[in-house]
Amino acid sequence: MKSRHSCLPWMLLLVSLAALGLVAVAVFVPQVARQSFGEPSPSLNPWQRISYGFQLVWNAGDLTQPRDPAGAQQLFTIQSGESVVSISNRLEKAGLIHSAGTFRTYLLWTGLDTVIQTGTYRLNPALTGFSIAQMLKSATLTEVTLTVLPGWRMEEIAATLPTSGLEFSPQEFLAATAAAAASIDLVPVGASAEGFLYPDSYTLPRMTTAAQLVSTLLQGFNSHMPADILAAYSRRGLSLYQAVTMASIVQREAVVDTEMPLIASVFYNRLAAGMNLQTDPTVQYALGYNNAQGTWWTNPLSLDDLKFDSPYNTYLYPGLPPGPISNPGLAALGAVAYPAQSNYYYFQAKCDGSGLHNFAETFTQHQQNYCP
Repeated sequence: MKSRHSCLPWMLLLVSLAALGLVAVAVFVPQVARQSFGEPSPSLNPWQRISYGFQLVWNAGDLTQPRDPAGAQQLFTIQSGESVVSISNRLEKAGLIHSAGTFRTYLLWTGLDTVIQTGTYRLNPALTGFSIAQMLKSATLTEVTLTVLPGWRMEEIAATLPTSGLEFSPQEFLAATAAAAASIDLVPVGASAEGFLYPDSYTLPRMTTAAQLVSTLLQGFNSHMPADILAAYSRRGLSLYQAVTMASIVQREAVVDTEMPLIASVFYNRLAAGMNLQTDPTVQYALGYNNAQGTWWTNPLSLDDLKFDSPYNTYLYPGLPPGPISNPGLAALGAVAYPAQSNYYYFQAKCDGSGLHNFAETFTQHQQNYCP
C-alpha cells in the first residue's frame, strides 16, 4: 500500500499549477478584455476587473453580433434617473440587444454607466451591442426628456441641465428666465420668472435653446391654468402674481396634495387676522444654497436662520413675500383658488414621518402637537 507521503509532491504540484492558473487568468483575462473592449473604468477594483473582464470575454458575441441584422429602426427613451439595470433590461426586451447582463457589464467596464444621457434615441437591432452602448452618449440623441418637479426653484431646474442632453449651461438658462420675466403679464417689473416655470415632463429637440426652454415652461403654465382658477383668484382679491406666490409656499409646505387646501386655509386665516405667515420655506428660499447640506432648502432651520433679514423672511415681515419661492404644480395653484374652510391658524408635521400635519386653532393646541 502506497504511503500518503508519496502523494504529497503530486498534491503540491497540483496546487501550484492551480495557483499559477489563477494568476494567469487574473493577468490574461483583463488584458484580453482591454484589447477587445477598451480600458476598464478607473473606478473598478481588481476583482471587478477580473470578473467583468471574464464575463465580457466569455460572452463577447453578445456585444459584437447584432440582435437582428434585418431589424428596423425604433425610438428608445431613457428616463431621468433610470438605472443601467433598467436600461439594459428594456433594451433586451425591445429586441435591440442580445443580453441585458452582458450589456450592463460592458457599461460598467467602460464607465459608460456614468455618462448615459436621458432622452430619446433612434436605435436599430442591426447594430451591435457595442455600437448601441456608444450611441447612448453620442450626438445621435435627437430628443431629450426634461422633468421639472413641483416645488423646485429655478436654480434646481438649472442644476439638472448638464445631464439632460440639452446643449446650454445652467447660467444661460437662468439668464433666459430673467429676460423672459418681462413678457409675463402681471409680473412686477424687475421680478424673475420664478413660479411660472410649470412643473411637468417635457420632450424637447436636443438643439433646444435656453430661451426656447424657458418659453416652453411658461407656455406650460399658461396651458394648465383653467379660467375658473384665474377667476377664483380675482374673487379673493389676489393678483395672479400674489396667487402664484402663495401657491409656491403651499407647494413647499405640503407633502401630500390632499392637504394643500387646508394648508392654504391656514395662510388665508393668518393674513385675514394680520398675523405673519411664519412659514419656513420662505426663510429657506432667502438663505439660498446650503453648501454643507448640499441643498437649496436648509433643514432644519436654526433660531439664527429665522432671524435672517430678508423681505422673504415671513417670520420678520408681514404679508406675502415679494414673489414666488418655487414653481408650484396645479394642485397647489388650485388649493389657493379653492382653499378649505377652516378655523385653523397653525399646523405641525406629525411625528410618524408620514408627511401629514396636525392642525390647530390656538397656539396652545399647536404646542401640544410638537414632537417629543
